[in-house]
Amino acid sequence: MAQKNGFGKIIVTAVIAGALGGGITYGGMSYFNNSDSGTGTSLVSTNKNGNTKISNVKVNLNTQAEKAFNATKNTVVSVINLQRESSSDNTLAGILGGLEGGSGSSGSSKKSGELEASSEGSGVIYKKSGNTAYIVTNNHVVSGANALEIILSDGSKASAKVVGKDAVTDLAVIKITSNKVKDVAQFGDSDNIKVAEPVLAIGSPLGSQYATSVTQGIISAKKREVPQTSESGAQVGNATVIQTDAAINPGNSGGPLINFAGQVVGINSMKLAQDQQGTSVEGMGFAIPSNEVVTIINQLIKSGQVVRPALGIGYTDLSNISEEQQHSVLKLPKSVTQGAVVLKVNSGSPAQRAGIKKYDVITELDGTKITQQSQLRDVLYKHKIGDKISVTYYHKGNKETGSITLSQRATNKVLSEASK
Repeated sequence: MAQKNGFGKIIVTAVIAGALGGGITYGGMSYFNNSDSGTGTSLVSTNKNGNTKISNVKVNLNTQAEKAFNATKNTVVSVINLQRESSSDNTLAGILGGLEGGSGSSGSSKKSGELEASSEGSGVIYKKSGNTAYIVTNNHVVSGANALEIILSDGSKASAKVVGKDAVTDLAVIKITSNKVKDVAQFGDSDNIKVAEPVLAIGSPLGSQYATSVTQGIISAKKREVPQTSESGAQVGNATVIQTDAAINPGNSGGPLINFAGQVVGINSMKLAQDQQGTSVEGMGFAIPSNEVVTIINQLIKSGQVVRPALGIGYTDLSNISEEQQHSVLKLPKSVTQGAVVLKVNSGSPAQRAGIKKYDVITELDGTKITQQSQLRDVLYKHKIGDKISVTYYHKGNKETGSITLSQRATNKVLSEASK
């Protein structure tokens, strides 16, 4: 998602300044080289053979990449997140407007509550039904919006409404009137993609002024696990995504990653710009696999949210508990060093019905060893309500096993440590 901060103007200015600087430097170098030669020749030379012409040879590259792009480009849109101005009284224009006009307004100031573009992203039209067209994008592209505006590939604009959104997968469905929509995108099977397979990313990097930009790369990894964090910065789980080296920049969020058949195999969501040590990274973009996208957007169309199973507990990582309390309060044997500590059990929850109590330590769920608390969410979200899964936990130092029938619902919010 691109923030509205004048990137386009800055880039253009930098290019022009670079061109002028190069010309000035080159001219200065030419001048001194000629003047130092001591030959007495003129600084201005003529070329009597100035008859260079443009070749009339045409290159006809009707490539598969071009075909794929042409099949999809008209379905890609820019998504403008509009938010209300809180107040302009503290701006210079607001102050001067108040002094001169007496009403706090001027020709250049903005009124409190006026909508303005907060950020921009991309989206892809995937369905047309009657007078409505549906667009899939990222949840973070539409988050916090007071209104949404869509710019179609032909430049026409349309207002959009949110159908449903899911913070866990970072997906959202929005809708517009379909009177100007001619094409819809097709989803491919993301399970069938191959590492090193060529792909294209289409979107609006840095905003709608670069709409329908296309970059080419390959699939770097089919199923890469990357950490997901809540709004507070706490890791809440891992997302399984497609890794690609196709250039993905702010503003590409929500746009399609397509194969050379023109099918959408992923929705571009994020990129890695630097690692935890601050080392700059290039060519590491990530997309939500199309198979997961289809599952989520179908639920969003149906009910406006994604319903997932939950244990009905609050918990924390065992590493957050001091070693002394692990033995004195939790009564854990020294051999147990990893797990999720139950801090709260909701009444009537699946966990309570399975016999789990406060201060129990879950070490294994559905056959997966719990080495960190975020794994609980990852295991749960692979299942649906009604599934029965195994659980291993320690109660007052004793190892217990049992089964949990998943029946409690978790909505589309990214869940915190106290709400699983």
